[in-house]
Amino acid sequence: MTTSPSKSAQDFSTLALSPATLANLQQLGYLQMTPIQAAALPAALLGKDLIAQASTGSGKTAAFALALLARLNPRSFGVQALVLCPVRELADQVSAEIRRLARAEENIKVVTLCGGVPLRGQTLSLSHGAHIVVGTPGRVMDHLARGHLNLDQLNTLVLDEADRMLDMGFFDDIATVARQCPAERQTLLFSATYPEGIAKLSQQFMKNPQQIAVQAQHAEAKIEQRWYEVKNSERLHAVSLLLNHFRPASTLAFCNTKQQCRDLVAVLQAQGFSALALYGELEQRERDQVLVQFANRSCSVLVATDVAARGLDIAQLEAVINVDVTPDPEVHIHRIGRTGRGDAEGLALCLASLDEMGSVGKIDQLQGRESRWYPLAELTPTGQGPLVPPMATIQIVGGRKEKIRAGDVLGALTGELGYTREQIGKINVNEFSTYVAVDRAIAAQAAQRLNSGRVKGKSVRARLVDNSGLTPA
Repeated sequence: MTTSPSKSAQDFSTLALSPATLANLQQLGYLQMTPIQAAALPAALLGKDLIAQASTGSGKTAAFALALLARLNPRSFGVQALVLCPVRELADQVSAEIRRLARAEENIKVVTLCGGVPLRGQTLSLSHGAHIVVGTPGRVMDHLARGHLNLDQLNTLVLDEADRMLDMGFFDDIATVARQCPAERQTLLFSATYPEGIAKLSQQFMKNPQQIAVQAQHAEAKIEQRWYEVKNSERLHAVSLLLNHFRPASTLAFCNTKQQCRDLVAVLQAQGFSALALYGELEQRERDQVLVQFANRSCSVLVATDVAARGLDIAQLEAVINVDVTPDPEVHIHRIGRTGRGDAEGLALCLASLDEMGSVGKIDQLQGRESRWYPLAELTPTGQGPLVPPMATIQIVGGRKEKIRAGDVLGALTGELGYTREQIGKINVNEFSTYVAVDRAIAAQAAQRLNSGRVKGKSVRARLVDNSGLTPA
């Protein structure tokens, strides 16, 4: 494992980056490199191939984005960098981050190619020229096959969350795309774990890659881990005991199977909790709605499988609940690392039955310390009434295609409709829909008034989105 560099070596100014890029990093609040950035960027900026072990939230996007931006010629409108991601949400996050980091350059064009949206708009974007393409393997292959995407000028290929792409069966798709890239290119592979397929990928498509790993441990003081022994029959009920006792505003609960996710959501909703499930079979539209509601604090509990939750980076996550123990100790580290980000402290609550103690032992071994156990009996309700999320979500029909911007929606709510800025939360503008979080107390009224009001001078259709088991006020 690579040890963390000294403080002075963690300054971005030690890297061969342009003054404009360094000024932009400062403006964005990137003051010191994270361990993965400090370990990966010097080699990546020299053009070396890399296999880097890093999880979501470790700062890995900036580690590859700064490298590919440094190699870019803004005056040439051929695709010079391609980033492959397992899922659309991660591709969207990566595109947004690259755009922020590219602000120092001339007009850098980033195009996102993912399934779930029509090909036509993506084809049009590509025809206008693009410097960087970020996409999922299937949709990228589709554009290559149709001749819409040309990789002749490509100099950097990035495989982001490569282990998850392999889990999803994308090995052959990655291979097909890699074969259409110029042989003389840099390949950067980022992965949270090292399944066999990673070695196979690197042997086939990388040149003497440097391997980098940063310790995926979390400071004991930042994330408080508490373990509770349960019988399988009381596991789901124990989750509601934890929620009523600790009352976290936002909780990500991990289950090992889709069926367990469905069962837990049914139990929580029946007990008056606002809970939603995230698993592989959801349609993209449903998945988008679930993620929007959880990220904007309209839903208290997101119940997910590991595969479905990979690539999600939710700010201000107060707690992670391990409903089932994962047999892979590294996955446990990634699960609990979703909470306690930045300066915040986090809570990791873990349930384990006797037949899972072998897996708990592996986690103890990896963490280098014994788990701390607490009695279920100490969990007593600590608040008044049910745990209700502070916000509710309104969906407006119309999005980027109708040239709607977040400022237009905020203006309509705070201007003509007279709500305060504090009553409005996160606004997400998608291709065809816009989602706005509002204070739960005004949600029904705000939706009604938007329906009879105007956004950007036009009438709009608005409705409350709530499939989380609660009815907004």
